[in-house]
Amino acid sequence: MSTGYKLSAKNGCYYVTFQVVGWVDIFTRKVYRDIVIESLKYCQQNKGLSLFAYVIMSNHIHLLMRSEQGNPSGFIRDFKSHTTKKFLEVIDSSVESRKDWMKMVFEYHAKFKNKQNYQIWTHENHAELVYSQKFIEQKLNYLHENPVRSGIVAKAEDYLYSSARNYAEMESVIDVIKVSVRWKTC
Repeated sequence: MSTGYKLSAKNGCYYVTFQVVGWVDIFTRKVYRDIVIESLKYCQQNKGLSLFAYVIMSNHIHLLMRSEQGNPSGFIRDFKSHTTKKFLEVIDSSVESRKDWMKMVFEYHAKFKNKQNYQIWTHENHAELVYSQKFIEQKLNYLHENPVRSGIVAKAEDYLYSSARNYAEMESVIDVIKVSVRWKTC
């Protein structure tokens, strides 16, 4: 299903957003956030992911990224597929108090897609090609301030699951390639 967001520049730097179907707050649990972090680390080490910035919110993720293999669509497909499998394993094997409700929501959304029992991520990625210094500054600020706007923390760098910590020279859960706001493009 096309949404108008195209990954036309195979070697381009993109600002992408991944949303959970039904806005399910799956990332309120650490185990799911950690699956995302481990998956991103794997992609950095094995799939040519250059990660410049990120934030994991309760029901969506923002990334500023580039595929060094020239296949951003492949990265997104593989990332979503892998994390979906891992999330479902946790839901099925743990003491997830929301298990029945979550599976019902994920099953409902999957009925619109062939050969799939559950759908966790929306089809859209809201991929926007990074094209200017102003755009980089805007997106870095937006994603880093997301937890502040949501009332989770008072300062962006206090949120553990955000690259704001990397940019503030603090210990972080994943390494990123810090961009200079003076850059014209990624």
